[in-house]
Amino acid sequence: MHSLLAHSFVYSLCSLSALAVKIPFSVQTSSHVARQSANGTVPVGNTQNSFYYTNVTIGGRQVSVMLDTGSSDLWVTGSVSGAQDTGESITLSYAVGEASGDIYTAPFQIAGYTVQDQAFLLVTNTSSFSTNIDAEGYDGLIGLGPNSGSSIYKKLSGDTGNSAINRIFQQNPSSSNDYITLMLNRNGDPGNQVTGQFTISEIVSGFENITSQPQLALEKVYQLTDEDQHWQILTDKDIGVIGPDGQPIQVSSIVPKAPDGQLVAVLDSGFTLPQVPRAMADAIYGRVQGAEWSTSSQAWLVPCGQLINVTFNFGGASYPVHPLDVSSSDFAVSFASGSPACLGLSAFSLLGEYDMILGMAFLRNTYTLINFGNLLLSVTNEAAAVNDFIQVRTSGQNLINSAQYALLPASQEQHSPESEAEKKAQYEEEVLSRWPYILAGCLVFVVLLVGYCVWRCCCRPRRLARKKAAQQKAGLLPGGTNDGQYAQLHDSRSTATLAMQPMRGSTHDFQEEYGKDGTVGR
Repeated sequence: MHSLLAHSFVYSLCSLSALAVKIPFSVQTSSHVARQSANGTVPVGNTQNSFYYTNVTIGGRQVSVMLDTGSSDLWVTGSVSGAQDTGESITLSYAVGEASGDIYTAPFQIAGYTVQDQAFLLVTNTSSFSTNIDAEGYDGLIGLGPNSGSSIYKKLSGDTGNSAINRIFQQNPSSSNDYITLMLNRNGDPGNQVTGQFTISEIVSGFENITSQPQLALEKVYQLTDEDQHWQILTDKDIGVIGPDGQPIQVSSIVPKAPDGQLVAVLDSGFTLPQVPRAMADAIYGRVQGAEWSTSSQAWLVPCGQLINVTFNFGGASYPVHPLDVSSSDFAVSFASGSPACLGLSAFSLLGEYDMILGMAFLRNTYTLINFGNLLLSVTNEAAAVNDFIQVRTSGQNLINSAQYALLPASQEQHSPESEAEKKAQYEEEVLSRWPYILAGCLVFVVLLVGYCVWRCCCRPRRLARKKAAQQKAGLLPGGTNDGQYAQLHDSRSTATLAMQPMRGSTHDFQEEYGKDGTVGR
């Protein structure tokens, strides 16, 4: 079983983003994979469906690195012979520790491609990490993302700081094949027919029809810069995610400029389990009998025999997720009672840039081509996937339609709790994600306030002065043409004047009626 500690390391370590030689993925249990073959292909290790890694050569040393389409920097541990120190240092901070060191350059090779002076971070101390990365099967990480997310690129000037894949593409400027493709295999699936492969500028044999799939536009990150640009795409309008009951899951996007009815999804091989909005996770798992929310893992725990169907729709095509990926048995998790459980997709509330992170558990169901625009080819057969699930989870017994695995009514759907700290963080993130609107509103308010002050100080006094002058001219105010005398009121029908009379005859009358002391007479 794979621990949640390693899982947390992956999704904390890999910030989001990618670019693309041919690297077959195969299941390995050793800490390193076989050497690179002559035809430009290398096998890739798979640790419990949680890490995919391959070999690269840097400074003559073969290093096993994790493949991450969600970041852009290359770093390795240990020592690299003949590496040149650039004099620059950086620290990459993660929730599980820090990767810090000096930036070096050295010859770099991956699957037959060579870069003579590739920049990389040499991490000499990994004691701050809360997991042993070497035991997980790799000694570093290669980020396959855009340069805009690279800390090394920001530190160094010139082409040397560019990411490794960019450097490879720059060596062939006339080529139109600047793309990567990604295919991940599934460990523990008896029906798995896929040999995972990662390719640069090549298409996996037998999957050439990926070029006929709808091209999905790369969704631009809504920020002032593209610093956090990722490989992200839009779901189909109103039917982006189909839940276990066969109905679309209605969740509003948290991205300010996302089109109505669509969600922004990031494709990231650095995340083990997909991260989805909390409301979506509740809709997927909340109606499962016996489902239990895990505060420690921030995900739903479900009975391992529960088959759950989830489908994502992009560009008019459907991408069903294998039920073995919708709930994972690769982690040592248990219900509160102590009985074994399977782990669902993680729930989170990131705001502003994207709605979902579709990690390895989703990407195992697709063959993905990324070329600053994305093509996805579904490789999951739904009927075969159901049979695989039955063989693996229920020992060959088809219990799908049994009462114990029937979904609860929608009115009985459970909802995961949201802590006060999370609500506060969500509110702060929401404010930050919408700060351009807030700033614009503040500017409008300031302009209106300044305009009002100018009117009060300048325009209104002049207006009052003009009004006063007009009144004086009409004789209504002292200083007018009537020398301060009010004009008489004339009645064309009568010359009678108005005389004011007391309401009672005299004080004497008052005393007679009420008495001298003011009391009422009897």
